[in-house]
Amino acid sequence: MFVQEKYDLDRTVRLVINCVVFVGIVWLVHYLRGVLLPFCVGCLIAYLFEPVVQFNRGLLKLKGRVAAVFVTLFEMAFFFFALCYLLVPLIVSESSQMAVMLKQYSSSSSSIPLVPVELHDFLRRNLDFELIASKLTRDEWKRMIEEGLAASWTVISGSVSLVMSMVSWVIVLLYVVFIMLDYERISAGFKNMVRPKYRPFVCRVGGDMKRSMNRYFRGQALVCLIVGILFSIGFTIIGLPMAVVLGMFIGLLNMVPYLQLISIPIAILLCMVSAVTGTVPFWTLFWETMAVYIVVQALQDLIITPKVIGKAMSMNPAIIFLSLSIWGTLLGMIGLIIAIPLTTLLLSYYDEYFIQRRDNEGDNADGEMPDGERKC
Repeated sequence: MFVQEKYDLDRTVRLVINCVVFVGIVWLVHYLRGVLLPFCVGCLIAYLFEPVVQFNRGLLKLKGRVAAVFVTLFEMAFFFFALCYLLVPLIVSESSQMAVMLKQYSSSSSSIPLVPVELHDFLRRNLDFELIASKLTRDEWKRMIEEGLAASWTVISGSVSLVMSMVSWVIVLLYVVFIMLDYERISAGFKNMVRPKYRPFVCRVGGDMKRSMNRYFRGQALVCLIVGILFSIGFTIIGLPMAVVLGMFIGLLNMVPYLQLISIPIAILLCMVSAVTGTVPFWTLFWETMAVYIVVQALQDLIITPKVIGKAMSMNPAIIFLSLSIWGTLLGMIGLIIAIPLTTLLLSYYDEYFIQRRDNEGDNADGEMPDGERKC
């Protein structure tokens, strides 16, 4: 039963102090974001790999975590390099073919039935197809990879020195290893940081946040991978240019549910370029592309998401996108990483202190109700 506390001077002062402390924490995280970013990335990777560690411990019957952790790291490294070995040549080949098609489209005067000629003129005036084609050549890919390896962390954080950028990924790897080795002890240690008086509430909120993180990070990441593979296969079957690149891009967009719909204009543009420079009619390729979208989306909503996640995301997609925008603006890349857990924590806090308290006060005003008949 909740007891309504009066807003006396003591409670008001405590509320103001809590607000000041919260603002101070946000400012401190923003100030130290360049230092905290490797640690947060390491925590996120360790969190994502934890189910694999537990699976390897059970499969190989390992007593300690050390062997299971290094087996997991070896498996993930092997999977990553195998994926790069298979996909990178395919992506480079698709990009080179697309570069040739864009050059042909920019200089072509062909039209598409039922598509206004003004649309082609608008695209040719406002898009520099020659520049885009030059960015898709093999030499450009090699240059981009070399520059990315040399200054990747500077691009991500925007505030790390050149020396730090060269060793940043090594630091992340060290964080991952150390966090994975002591993952269970670190997780248990957070409970001891809370005063015993507030532990029940914190445990409830922590449980809600953990379930939401499981659905968002682990479940949604697996859904994104499956959806990206399905789109890549579908686009490859119908002969759409940049099939693998577009398919994986759509899978990545799925981290925010239904954000993949913004890729439809890109797919339509690829259909137009392919129709003008190839032999497949535009409308045939267009309806085949839309069929791929419909089939994969139906598989995702009816089979993949219920099987992997179990039920729909606890937050509305608009709230997820808004939280990513707000926390990303406040804290940069580190805000994007912690946006969903923080938003879930705030929503749980709101539900605990406002919604449930109001409902219980309403029930008590009408008389005590049995648990099975309590209002929703």
